[in-house]
Amino acid sequence: MWGLAVKVSTVLDSIDGGRVALPEFQRGYVWNREQVRGLFESLYRRHPVGGLLVWVTESRSAAYRGDGHPAAGVVNPLLDGQQRMTTLYGVARGAPPPFFDGNAQAFSNLMFHLEDEVFAFYQPVKIRDDPLWVDVTGLM
Repeated sequence: MWGLAVKVSTVLDSIDGGRVALPEFQRGYVWNREQVRGLFESLYRRHPVGGLLVWVTESRSAAYRGDGHPAAGVVNPLLDGQQRMTTLYGVARGAPPPFFDGNAQAFSNLMFHLEDEVFAFYQPVKIRDDPLWVDVTGLM
């Protein structure tokens, strides 16, 4: 399905289409806001964030997490990279992926300061009156 290098948008679209699923044996989403902020900081700075490990199999041959249903035919269970992909999906789409099991507040309201080039979560006193803060989900 994917080569060695793949666009994030391709993976997110594959999740939307039910072609990426989370195996039942995987843990739920456990990242906190600092880890979410750190991922986006690393991506922005072009630091390596690790790869994804998927397994290509028939969708009917395994049990999956969440409310989403895998697409008929071949599906790609996500074996490694679930925390990163869930975070990217949650921030980019503004909602958790279909296989989500955890606290969606961990990735909501991520902001970016255009001048200081830093990520932070919305804090009314700090961010409300500064027009240089932009909502990352809205931007994506």
